Amino acid sequence: MSKDVSDAALQAQAERVAQAALQHHQRLVTAESCTGGWIAKTLTDVAGSSGWFDCGMAAYSYEAKQAMLGVSPHTLEDHGAVSRETVIEMVSGALVHSGATIAVAVTGIAGPGGGTDDKPVGTVWIAWKRRGGYPTALVFHFDGDREAIRRQTVAAALHGLLDLMG
Repeated sequence: MSKDVSDAALQAQAERVAQAALQHHQRLVTAESCTGGWIAKTLTDVAGSSGWFDCGMAAYSYEAKQAMLGVSPHTLEDHGAVSRETVIEMVSGALVHSGATIAVAVTGIAGPGGGTDDKPVGTVWIAWKRRGGYPTALVFHFDGDREAIRRQTVAAALHGLLDLMG
């Protein structure tokens, strides 16, 4: 994915998500760590979003991930916040703690600091799940500065929502 994702491209993707959600009678929830609510903001910039968007949760701290999304302290201790295990618990918890039928969750290292050899800056896990279904989780390695990494994360999250509702 190009690190140069424009506002217009995000808006167009959000409008396609809105159309798909309405067509398939879905309500969406977001659980965001590295994007700070940017996915929810992009989705709710679409007029009429109250008809298909349920809520968004921005949970950065371990405590917030546990309280808001039901992420296990053991998962965070054993795997860290930026992991497949954590993002799967985030996406599942978002559905448990909302009235939504479909969820997306993101957790990653947007930088400029915080990266390690195992998890460099730009490492982002994204998960998608339908209520009653099984989660899909993918790891991405985005390039660029903090803004570019977050922007690419939003685009990938929206793309996955479209695929899931396909």
